[in-house]
Amino acid sequence: MPSCRRHRRNSARSAAPGPVSRAATRVPLLQLAGVCKSYGAEPVVNTLDLSVENGESIVLLGPSGCGKSTLLRMIAGLETPDSGHILLDGRDITALPPHQRPVNMMFQSYALFPHLNVRDNIAFGLRREGLPASEVSARTAEVMAMLEIASFATRKPHQLSGGQQQRVALARALVKRPRILLLDEPLGALDKRLRQQTQAELRKLNRQTGIAFVFVTHDNDEAMALADRIAVMDHGRFRQLDAPRRIYDRPIDRFVASLMADTNLFNAAVESGSGGLVSARSGILRLHYSADPERSTRNGRQELSLRPEQIEISREPLEAVANVAPNIATGTITDIDYIGDKTGISVRLDDGQVLKASQLNALHEPLLELDQQVWLCWDADALVPLRGQE
Repeated sequence: MPSCRRHRRNSARSAAPGPVSRAATRVPLLQLAGVCKSYGAEPVVNTLDLSVENGESIVLLGPSGCGKSTLLRMIAGLETPDSGHILLDGRDITALPPHQRPVNMMFQSYALFPHLNVRDNIAFGLRREGLPASEVSARTAEVMAMLEIASFATRKPHQLSGGQQQRVALARALVKRPRILLLDEPLGALDKRLRQQTQAELRKLNRQTGIAFVFVTHDNDEAMALADRIAVMDHGRFRQLDAPRRIYDRPIDRFVASLMADTNLFNAAVESGSGGLVSARSGILRLHYSADPERSTRNGRQELSLRPEQIEISREPLEAVANVAPNIATGTITDIDYIGDKTGISVRLDDGQVLKASQLNALHEPLLELDQQVWLCWDADALVPLRGQE
């Protein structure tokens, strides 16, 4: 019989604040202050502030057209802000041309020179700077060894696979030893397996080199894999800027909750509250969740998010089980999606509401069936209060 108690976790919002770190007063590596950019009358980036520390990996996540690539291009110096400032080590570089910034940018289109081999593609920028041949050779060999591409140093780009081309483009960006590496969806052309492998390589490089990464993607899984912090963007603004787990577990609003992963959303009528627990109603569901003063109700209603994996499924009635969980429902299975390591289950309640649940596949777990009646339960902490949409 499921207990639902295994899902209870301590909320970060209840943690006592620690002492102020001395490092908090230091100047960030990169700082954006009130940065704005419009094309015509349409604001693309709208009064954004952002700080990036040495060695940090920041991912800009959002749908197409939300302003993330424009923001990246302004950091690179390829676009000029209409207002606001961009600072590097406290120095204003807003008007500094791209070639004078210790910043390199890598695009989805790798733009390798077709007439040059791998070694010469990587060394091209160093030679343009007029560095001694011995230093060019040493730095090129160093980065090829780091990315394990020395074995095909004499090949031309057309003789390389997509993953190999990607590593050559990355080597060309790293060989100049930038303070910040900007990556504009560079993995979009790779297949899923190679993309996941490259994500792991990028994360390892980020830790090894100490170079700060600012990465643009619209893929939430990629963002979770690569980021120390994720900045969720929408219409030129940051909806939420936080650690990946915090954004997944405690999304600020409906937009962020839905962008990060599948979720069940409720617009519930608040009925009562006592002892830090709030009761609300959504259709036939009586919902109980932990109060959050920072996400108060609007006009007596509260938006709530419930991730599918937080829901336990039972083939037996739960009403008779003492202390199972504060939230219990029953319904009929309408859809089953087998996804390898887990199964997604859709359950229709008596009032027509459909809840999405997800469970890991166990070897000896009895299979669920369509039209089967099941009982659902989840803990109060699994229901996350959301701020109302602006």
